[in-house]
Amino acid sequence: MRAVLDIFSQVVRTLWAHKLRSFLTMFGIAWGVFSLLLLVGLGEGFRSGNRRELETMGKDIMFIFPGRVPAVEGQQGMKPYFITYQDFLDIRKEATLVRNASPVLQRGDIRAVSEFTTSNGQVVGIAPNFNQIRYLPMGEGRWLNDGDEEQRRNVAVLGFQMSRNLFSGHPALGSTILLNGVRFEVIGILSSVGKNENNSTNFRVYIPFSTMRLHFPLKNGDTIDDISFINCQPVAREQHGKAIEQMHRILGRNHGFDYHNKDAFEEFDTIQTEAMVGKIFDAMDLFLGSVGMVTLCLGAIGIINIMLVSVTERTREIGLRKALGATNRSILMQFFLEGAFITAISGGLGLAIAAGIMAALGTLPSPEGFDPPRLVPASAAIAIISLSLAGTVAGLYPARKASMLQPVEALRKE
Repeated sequence: MRAVLDIFSQVVRTLWAHKLRSFLTMFGIAWGVFSLLLLVGLGEGFRSGNRRELETMGKDIMFIFPGRVPAVEGQQGMKPYFITYQDFLDIRKEATLVRNASPVLQRGDIRAVSEFTTSNGQVVGIAPNFNQIRYLPMGEGRWLNDGDEEQRRNVAVLGFQMSRNLFSGHPALGSTILLNGVRFEVIGILSSVGKNENNSTNFRVYIPFSTMRLHFPLKNGDTIDDISFINCQPVAREQHGKAIEQMHRILGRNHGFDYHNKDAFEEFDTIQTEAMVGKIFDAMDLFLGSVGMVTLCLGAIGIINIMLVSVTERTREIGLRKALGATNRSILMQFFLEGAFITAISGGLGLAIAAGIMAALGTLPSPEGFDPPRLVPASAAIAIISLSLAGTVAGLYPARKASMLQPVEALRKE
């Protein structure tokens, strides 16, 4: 133990004797660790921010919109078709891989009036199970139920910002509003959705689909049966592709076109979007991590170089120590510990600085769709393993070279 402490004190004295050289070498390795952790942390911030944005819509959601089909089979001309309520009924009945589905009738030209003020926003007619598909946290009151749908009740649930716009701090629950002159009772108010209250859900009025269909049918539709789109979820995440195929088959049959024609469908799938974005961020993490690893390797090369210089400068010292009885093992241990010490201290500093900066960034407001960078355990583990390898290589090769010097040849060295 005493021998190890003596070697360690000798390492510290040597590094202190060459302060600038030691600092520059340690800065290189610390910068490599810092770069690796911060770059990967930034990539994870983008990934988690995007995931959070998708979760404000709901989990595993599929949107089926009206599309366009060939006006004449085999020709280039296209004609639009509308999604209908019958399409929804057929999907609910026949699409066995669809767990939840709701028709959506949406209009943005309906004027909402309270006893205090007026406001414009989206009025949306939906089925009671819509809140099982989309993320709609209740703040006050209740959500729409089957009785509201079956009896076509004039009841409404307000988005968070819509309730503030219409009632300006006054109690909204239990009050009445006019939608294009039709009276509705406010039975519920949603909590704020999204960041900074700028999510479109906060500006909506939700009413039963049957009531919406009665009073506010789709303005630009062909028939009263037309709807804006269908929201649905698969029975299992991994079966969403087959669930979409089932819905395509039903729509193709109902509207008289080949469901294999992918251009005939307008849709949005949060599962596919999340998978695609995940691949982009995986590639980004790989690229950013590679940049950090290159910087880390350059720092390790700097340590090897500086240790080789140290061996050359201290050749006479090594020869003298060996002539006085120092063993190859003690010489080897001294130079190895010197390289490992530089690597450990500089790596620890890089890790601490990266963690501190990311923690500081976490206290600041972040842009929409981006979370603050965070220390990723996997990248930290990679940095530690890389540092261990770098320290071993950086210390072992120069140390072995020093230990193999012959005392007579070393003492002769000028």
